[in-house]
Amino acid sequence: MESQTFVSAANISERQALPPALAISTVIFALRPSEMSGRPTLWLPLVRRIREPFKDLWALPGGPLAQADSLLDAAARNLQDTTGLAPNYLEQLYAFGGLHRSPSQRVVSIGYWALVRSTQADLAQETENVKWFRADGLQTLAFDHNEIVDYALWRLRNKMTYGSIAYHLLGETFTLAQVREVYEAVLNRSIDPANFRRQLKQTAHIEATDKFLQGGKHRPPRLYRYTGERAGDQPGSPHSRL
Repeated sequence: MESQTFVSAANISERQALPPALAISTVIFALRPSEMSGRPTLWLPLVRRIREPFKDLWALPGGPLAQADSLLDAAARNLQDTTGLAPNYLEQLYAFGGLHRSPSQRVVSIGYWALVRSTQADLAQETENVKWFRADGLQTLAFDHNEIVDYALWRLRNKMTYGSIAYHLLGETFTLAQVREVYEAVLNRSIDPANFRRQLKQTAHIEATDKFLQGGKHRPPRLYRYTGERAGDQPGSPHSRL
């Protein structure tokens, strides 16, 4: 990850004279139950730094860019190495290259953001140095990683109006209430259930199945599936009204 020392034999002044190094940092979003209410909320995994700079602070998963890696391959590999996760959505976010983001050698970090389903997130093992945190109200992170998280949240919330991005956080089938919970968790606000349900059912790519969600106390709700493209959405889909 970005924590790796790029030139271990050089002292700080020598590192500062070196050309900027390149790294990858990735924000991974997943829905997990709130510890208070049990409702879905937005979480992300962080990695505790075990060396200077910023020793013991939490940071985004990532790592140095190897000579033979493409940016996308490096982002995917670093996520697998640090969290064991293979996201079904991974997109380049921005290049973060502030002059003072690293106190030693200058590091330019290519930011990515990713989405994983809650079932994948539940399988990710937490350790002493890898843990999940609520996306809102994060403590101070290493480097400029708070800024990277904020930017990724802004991008995710804007993409929610495009249509299919919400379905990367859901399984192959889902209830209409589960779709609404995704929107509420990401946008951090309540949505009128009746209006949401009516607008969602008017969407061309929402298809009812003949299956129902079992296990509840009330009449089991019908399961739906999304039949449109899950990537490459364009603005103006029916979800832009939600």
